[in-house]
Amino acid sequence: MNNATASNASAHANLAIKAECRNFGFHYGDFQALKDINMPVYDKKVTALIGPSGCGKSTLLRSFNRMHDLYPGNRYQGEIIMQPDNTNLLAQEVDPIEVRMRISMVFQKPNPFPKSIFENVAYSLRVRGMTNKSELEDRVQHSLKGAALWNEVKHRLNDLGANLSGGQQQRLCIARALAADPEIILFDEPTSALDPIATASIEELITELKEKVTILIVTHNMQQAARISDFTAYMYIGELVEFGVTDQVFVKPQKKQTEDYITGRFG
Repeated sequence: MNNATASNASAHANLAIKAECRNFGFHYGDFQALKDINMPVYDKKVTALIGPSGCGKSTLLRSFNRMHDLYPGNRYQGEIIMQPDNTNLLAQEVDPIEVRMRISMVFQKPNPFPKSIFENVAYSLRVRGMTNKSELEDRVQHSLKGAALWNEVKHRLNDLGANLSGGQQQRLCIARALAADPEIILFDEPTSALDPIATASIEELITELKEKVTILIVTHNMQQAARISDFTAYMYIGELVEFGVTDQVFVKPQKKQTEDYITGRFG
C-alpha cells in the first residue's frame, strides 16, 4: 500500500470497500500509463479522480470494467478486487462481459443507441435474456425514474433517443446503465458536453444515486469534484499522488503537489 492510501486507511476502517486497486498498473503496448496504484473505492460513495490531462484518470476508470480488453496490446498488472466476493476483475478466468454487467459506464458525450428511448434502456435486459413484456416495461420505467427522466419521456417511449436534448440523452444513458442493476457506475466526465443547467441536473442525480450504487467519476472540473464527491484521488503522470476525504484533500491536502494543482499553481 502506498503512502497516498496508507495515510487515510485507518480513518475509514469502518467503511465498506466495494472495490480496491492493489499494486495496479497498465500498459498501452510498451508505454506504462499507470504505475503501482493502491486505492479503495468505498461502497455507496462517490469517488472523484482528478488531475491534469494525460495523467491516467480515464485509463484507470476504464480498467474497472475492462474496456481496454477491446484493443490489442493492452496489458494489466496487479489486481482490482471486487467485493463482497473478493473477485479479481482482471483474472483471466473472469469474463469481461460479466464484469461489465456488474460495472456500468457513462461516457463523456451522450451516446444513445440508434433505437427508441424504450429500447435504449431495455437493451441490457434483453441481452440478459429478459423477454417478458410486462417485466421489461417495469424495469424500463424503474430505470428511467432512477435517472429522473420518466416524467419527461413517459408519453414518447417510442421516439428515438437521439431526439432528446443533450442533458436528456445523458440521463437516458444513465438509465441504460441503471437497467443492468450494476454495483458500480463509472462516469467519464459526464457533464463536459452539457450546459450549466443540464450539468446541475446530472450532479444532483449522481448525489441521489449513491444511496443505491457506488460511483467512480473522472472530472476536470475541481468545483464539481468538491460538490459531489465523498472521496477524491489526485493523479499525476500515471501515479496516485493523494487519496482522501474530499473536504480534506481540497482544504488541507497532504502533498504539496496536490495543493499546487488545486490552487491553480500547476496544471
